[in-house]
Amino acid sequence: MFTVIGAVVVVLVAALAIRVVFRNTWFRPVPDQTQPGTVLLVPGYGGNGGSLQQLANVITAVGRTAVIVTLPDGGTGDLHRQADAVEDAAQQALKSAPSVDVIGYSAGGVVARLWVEEHDGRHKARRVVTLGSPQHGAQIAAAGAAALPGVCPVACQQLAPGSALLDGLRHPVPRPPEWLSVWTANDETVTPPDSAILDGATNVEVQQECPGRVVSHGDLPSDDYVTSLVLAAIGADPIQTADVGC
Repeated sequence: MFTVIGAVVVVLVAALAIRVVFRNTWFRPVPDQTQPGTVLLVPGYGGNGGSLQQLANVITAVGRTAVIVTLPDGGTGDLHRQADAVEDAAQQALKSAPSVDVIGYSAGGVVARLWVEEHDGRHKARRVVTLGSPQHGAQIAAAGAAALPGVCPVACQQLAPGSALLDGLRHPVPRPPEWLSVWTANDETVTPPDSAILDGATNVEVQQECPGRVVSHGDLPSDDYVTSLVLAAIGADPIQTADVGC
């Protein structure tokens, strides 16, 4: 009798452990691409949610729920902890939504990718959009880490080209979800600007589609063309950029 009870207890404990590890992804199907859910917006380095407020307002105006994620440590701490914050927001959203779409601006795009990889985002996210994100690192972070290591926070060090964190992401993005990466040749913050290119994503350089359009790094979340790309990408149709006018 006690042997049977003990075996049952072991099975229940193991099942609970598995559920804790996967944090409510037990048997969760891959999101239906035609059924949009809540949109999570992840700020860049420094965690300034205000930089994404205009974009969040536009998303809300078209009938979607938009949530700007609050990052821990002022948005300058460990990017893994920031990915944990995205997971907390996703779990809250998934209580009432079928899936989430994630938009990461600047370093927030790296955080979004970490979240997908570390928190089974394949079964939670339908679309991921990154805007001017230093997926392969930024020279400004490298300079800070080299010249002023004592005042270059953890996130700054992790965003330097060749960091252990970025080296661990040198592979195509997981699919699903579907990915869009948008960047601008005018970027003077994330340099080189094409650090935003993601293997396995739909990659869009603004000036390739709209020659002569001047869009700075700080303009990316509010530029009309970029906003149109974002809205199209998080819609019910498959990601495509050809029909988005300048």
